[in-house]
This record gives sequence, structure tokens and C-alpha cells, in this order.
Amino acid sequence: MRVASIDIGTNTVSLLVADVDAGGALSCVVDREVVTRLGAGVDRTRVLADDAVARTLACLDDFARTIASARCDAVAMVGTSALRDAHGAEAFRDGARAIVGVDPRVLSGDEEATFTFAGATSDQRERGARVVFDIGGGSTEVVLGDAASAAISFATSLDIGSVRLTERLVRSDPPSRSELDAVARAVDEALAPLPPMACELAPIGVAGTMTTLASVALALPRYDVARIHGAVVATAQLEAALAHLELARTDERRAIPAMVAARADVIVAGGRIAIALLRRLGATSVVVSDRGVRWGLAHDLARNARVTTI
Repeated sequence: MRVASIDIGTNTVSLLVADVDAGGALSCVVDREVVTRLGAGVDRTRVLADDAVARTLACLDDFARTIASARCDAVAMVGTSALRDAHGAEAFRDGARAIVGVDPRVLSGDEEATFTFAGATSDQRERGARVVFDIGGGSTEVVLGDAASAAISFATSLDIGSVRLTERLVRSDPPSRSELDAVARAVDEALAPLPPMACELAPIGVAGTMTTLASVALALPRYDVARIHGAVVATAQLEAALAHLELARTDERRAIPAMVAARADVIVAGGRIAIALLRRLGATSVVVSDRGVRWGLAHDLARNARVTTI
């Protein structure tokens, strides 16, 4: 069986095509991510901008051709924060459905957190209580669960993300001290209701903010997901990298070899969320993961054998 999953996020759209073996394990065939920033301006306007919709639908059209060429048996597509927040997103959903052939299901925050946990822990050898967090463009999911049984004991979706906080609070380039302080206050306020979640195993940080920040912290010669996925990075290294990024202009950040250019303008706000979470967890290191919702969704497809041929 071959499955395909698409995650339409606030900042990025991701595609995973994977083969499923007899035991239900996934092996990657295609794994792609494109920054379309569907959620640009949504925090302020609560509507999807026409140019953002056009970029995202063009990306989905490309993904649909990939899925068709791969002859996938089951396909699923989900949307997250931007589609949760935007009013009148039906036209976008209709367009996405017409292109891909399946309905883009809008996940609740709890559903997004559950898929994130399943995806992030799918290739972890150490099984036990684990905290997983996913810093997206519009929201941040924090999950405490058991990696062996996939049982979730706590999950929440917070309305803080790299794009949302940048658009809301950052006007200067580089950010001013007062703007950085405002971001820090917003993050602290959002994290305040979290319960204690101390675990023996290091937390897992998922998605583009973490992979990009870790790549910069490790001074990789170029951004390379294959090298960064699964890396264990010290919190102190991430803090040092973020301090450097906060002093740099966006064009200077883009020039850093390990930087994903499309994330250069929002990496500081995203990094502030990451560091605040790690400090709150008392974590001296973090496992960096490129697996998240799309992997959890693909596992769900494989488990339930929902066949949708296109």
C-alpha cells in the first residue's frame, strides 16, 4: 500500500508519500515542503489573502501531480492554524479539493497535537514518557504522551507561532529590544497555563523553526534535513544561535549557509518560543525532528486503510 498525506500549515505546505509494509511501518518515497505562507496577515484580518491562496493552490497542484505519478492508494489532506482562524475559507477548501481530489479536513488544535505526537515519535527508539512540541507559523502544539503506547496524557494548541508573533509584534529589522521583550511576554503568557511536564527523556522539537534554528546552532555548511533530523542539540547552543540571529537583519540571516531563506524573517519569534519552552521544561537538550503532522496522518491512513484512488 502507498499513502500520501498533505499538511497545509500557516507557513508551509508539506507532502509525504510513503510505502506501508505488512507490519504497518512507513518508508518514505517523497517528502517535500514548500513555504507558501497561507496565513500571511490572517492574525490581523481573519481572512486568507488572495496572493497567499494562489501560492498555496499552485503548490497543491504540483503536489497532486506528484501523488498521481506515485500511484498512491490512499490520500489525506489537512489544514491547521490558518484555516482554523480564517473566515470564509470555503473557497480555498473548494479549490484544494478540486486539485487534490480529497477534502482538506481542518484539524482542531487537539487533533493537530495528536498527529504531531504520532509523527514525531514514529522513529524514536527510546520509548516512554515524552514531550513533543511543534512550533508552527500560527500555533504551537505541546503534547505529553507515551511513545510506546501512543497514549496522550496532555495536549494543547497555543495561539503563538513564528508568523503570528512576527506580524503582531515585530516592526524593526533587526527587532528592537522593546519588540523582543514584547515577544517574550506574549510567549510567557501563552505558556503560563502549561502543567509540569518533566520527563527523563529529552523533549522532541518538531518542524521548521526547530530544524532551522538547530542547523544554525550546529553551523552546518548548508541546510540539510537528512543531517539535522534526529540530532540532539544542547539548549545552550540554541540560545547562543538565537542571540546571534536577534542582532542580525533579515538579509544577513538569509546569508547564513544553514538558514532556510523563507524562514529568515520569522525565525527570531519562532526561536523565542522554542527557548522559552525548553527553559520551562527544564531541558538541557532537545531532539530535533522533521516529522510531524504529515507523518502522523500517514500512519493514520495506513492503520485505517482508507483507500482514495486519484
